[in-house]
Amino acid sequence: MAIDRKQNIIDAATKSFSLFGYKATTIEQVAKLANVGKGTIYTFFKSKEDLLDEIISSVIVEIKETAEHAMDPDRPFLENAQRALYRIAEFRKQHPLTIKLLQEIRDIGTPAVQEVMKRLDRAIIAFIREKIDNAIKKGEIRNCDSEITAFLMLKMYIALSFDWEKEHEPLPKEKIAELFELYFLKGLSK
Repeated sequence: MAIDRKQNIIDAATKSFSLFGYKATTIEQVAKLANVGKGTIYTFFKSKEDLLDEIISSVIVEIKETAEHAMDPDRPFLENAQRALYRIAEFRKQHPLTIKLLQEIRDIGTPAVQEVMKRLDRAIIAFIREKIDNAIKKGEIRNCDSEITAFLMLKMYIALSFDWEKEHEPLPKEKIAELFELYFLKGLSK
């Protein structure tokens, strides 16, 4: 019963954060949506920030699973990296909570939201770094600083998937893959 109430609170908070954002969500709203008293929420979570942190932990697991499912152990690293990054970018673009939280960062700059989104990015970078390290060990790619490479891969994919669209036509998945291969694997040298 307690697990059901806790999950009910998490679901209600996720819904409220997705609709109204972190800053505009109150514990009272979450309690009302979850059909519990405020005190019940505090038996499971110390604060609204603690509740958001729990939700982001679940989102991190979900993103990693999404990326993992996109990869095929029989395919080369580059192809798997592109497939995983595409799924990560699509997840961020389509998941109601990440959409709202990124919008809140842009519009308000709420510190708690900035922190959880940094945590999300760090988790994604760690996931990519692990895949890069494995590819280096297998001899699929040359030795490199895997943390910097993972950071750049994620930021490039996000830039091509989101930032480019702000002032240009959206790039098709194939074009992003082509650019990713050009700049990451081949470089610009002749």
